[in-house]
Amino acid sequence: MNEKIRLLRERLRNLNMEGMIITNPISIKYLTNIENEGTLLITRKENIFLTYTMFLESVRSTVTINDELIIADFRDVSKEECENFFLFCENIGFEENYVTYKQYHYLKQKYKVNNLAETENIIEKLRAIKDKEEIEKIKKACEITDNCFNHLLEFIKIGMTEKEIALEIETFFKKNGAEGLAFDTIVAIGENSANPHWNPSDREVRMADPILIDMGCKYQGYCSDMTRTIFMGCILEEIKPVYDLVLKNLSYTDKEIKEYASIKTISQMVESDFKLNKYDLIHSLGHSIGMETHEMPYINTKNDTYLKENMVIAIEPGIYLPGKYGIRIEDTILVEKNGCTILTNSPRNYVIL
Repeated sequence: MNEKIRLLRERLRNLNMEGMIITNPISIKYLTNIENEGTLLITRKENIFLTYTMFLESVRSTVTINDELIIADFRDVSKEECENFFLFCENIGFEENYVTYKQYHYLKQKYKVNNLAETENIIEKLRAIKDKEEIEKIKKACEITDNCFNHLLEFIKIGMTEKEIALEIETFFKKNGAEGLAFDTIVAIGENSANPHWNPSDREVRMADPILIDMGCKYQGYCSDMTRTIFMGCILEEIKPVYDLVLKNLSYTDKEIKEYASIKTISQMVESDFKLNKYDLIHSLGHSIGMETHEMPYINTKNDTYLKENMVIAIEPGIYLPGKYGIRIEDTILVEKNGCTILTNSPRNYVIL
């Protein structure tokens, strides 16, 4: 049986559930590699993927014998068959963070489920631990991202706009093996860098400007995420202590990240050091990354859980001074048993164009 579905079945049993109805396309792709629209049913005996006629050929070409997955056309499944999928089952799981209230009632009625129960982010928790194939795809996405950064160091010139730089990033990704962007690129010049989620504008690069670039690509369904703050012509003396503080704390997390490290403790240490220097960390220290840019676990002081081997996380300390500038440095990092490997390897120290 497909290993990911086997693990899902095991965890469903631990929650006293006899099956699950899965409708989130990302969950379906994660479990089966199917990218077509449909519904995945984990029943007592079988795994069934219901889809539309137009997708049948594509789905069948994706699924292997080892997946033990039954493919069926929505049109060929009768009302009685739908009602029998979960016959005599008490508890069937659903994706509470994806299904709307209206969809919840539709699924309950369609499949005649006695109790359609929340699954406590069961698939998201499975996705948090990456297998070897997933890690290799993320590494490749990170490699393309590093190559793009090196390209930008030659590309960016005075007079160029944020929009032009953002477009060049997307173009580079697509020309160099990526499917495209992992998320909307942030290019924030000068005072705009004080906004953590700035949308690229017509602001042009001028001498002594800081340029904050937050970018990532998607490779075979998996994401990278990296931020660098670079400088045009020179770096102002007033900015150096802030940059050094952000970099110091990113380097601190490198040393602390390993299996069973406390997410809360790592986040508290960074927040405390920022406050000691009269700055605030206004967003989470980081997040997990995989098929989506932001996945569980989130790295912040509210998360009282621990890192595990083969999690891939993005750590992004940042300081923002409204009306002046912002400094953020971020890397994608693989958690290992006794430490970590930084997967994005672009220079962290001052980069002056």
